[in-house]
Amino acid sequence: MPGMDTALTKQPCLLRPASDNAPPNSANDVSEVVGEEIRHLRKAHNTKLSELSETTGLSVGYLSQIERGISSPSVKALHSISQALGVTISWFFRDTDMENTAECQFIVRAGRRRKLQFAGGITDELLSPNLGREMELIRATFLPGANTGEDPLTHRGEETGIIVSGTLELWLGHDHFVLEEGDSFAFPSDTPHRFRNSDDAEAVVIWAITPPSYSRH
Repeated sequence: MPGMDTALTKQPCLLRPASDNAPPNSANDVSEVVGEEIRHLRKAHNTKLSELSETTGLSVGYLSQIERGISSPSVKALHSISQALGVTISWFFRDTDMENTAECQFIVRAGRRRKLQFAGGITDELLSPNLGREMELIRATFLPGANTGEDPLTHRGEETGIIVSGTLELWLGHDHFVLEEGDSFAFPSDTPHRFRNSDDAEAVVIWAITPPSYSRH
């Protein structure tokens, strides 16, 4: 389940700094990629530039220039931004060593998924190449006892999913459901909802959310 209290563990695409022999536009390309990833994640968190500015201590103008690829963020600035958005710095980078560098725009290889771990025992793997499209696809793993908290979640959009393995409890408003392997669900995200794995085995869910959201914990 997307959220703010996260720690990134295994990173996919890593973009190396431009070398002296790199084409002249390489540095600009790096800035554009980083800025785009920052903008996508910020919007997925439903965070305004002014709010990110307040959290990081960076000016709105500077953040705007970073997102548009006009300015390259310093390591200190990028660290502040990543902390505010709940990831590590490497979340924002792609791999230029791949044979097909365009692949990162459309394909996510199994060993290159971006992961987010939550304190509640939930791990999200981003199956979508990025958060810039209209829909986000994730693989969520709930450890035994993992839950989204006692307070119901509400946010904009819609979500749907299927239980790949295990058992998961779902509360929607005043209704309570127990979902097992092969069961699926769909609901508007502004309906108060929460989840819990009360089984002794982990539960795996493939989740689709629109629009992309990482602000639900």
